[in-house]
Amino acid sequence: MSEKKKTNIILFSGDYDKAMAAFIIANGAAAYDHEVTIFATFWGLNAFRKDKHVAVKKNMIEKMFGKLMPRGADKMSLSKMNFAGMGPKMIKHVIKKHNAMPLPDLVDMAREQDIKLVACTMTMDLLGLQKDELLDDIEYAGVAAYLGDAEEGNVNLFI
Repeated sequence: MSEKKKTNIILFSGDYDKAMAAFIIANGAAAYDHEVTIFATFWGLNAFRKDKHVAVKKNMIEKMFGKLMPRGADKMSLSKMNFAGMGPKMIKHVIKKHNAMPLPDLVDMAREQDIKLVACTMTMDLLGLQKDELLDDIEYAGVAAYLGDAEEGNVNLFI
């Protein structure tokens, strides 16, 4: 019997289209029976943020980051052709027209497929993000945990 393949993705980008690509690849790999981990760091953590405001105690800089960063996968901007917010509306229209899954649905599918979603704790500290502000069923770890997964990985991607 062959050993299960492992796919690891570092999600660094906070762009809707790049995060969507990461989750499409992750869900596809899970469908092919890979163990999959998405390690979100810096702006990629926005894909793990809850849509609603969560009241947590923060200092002034942490509050600024919280207000400036998109709250949840659906609020992320495009990497190209953002057009002051019109780009995401256009791409979401095209996604719906073609019966494709929007990013929030891909995130939900990843959770249903038991894809390991890991938030980088160092980045959370730097940006002032707290566990209560992120999705409920994700894991928290530092770079050492990612490197442990990556060492065993058959596929390692940086998006």
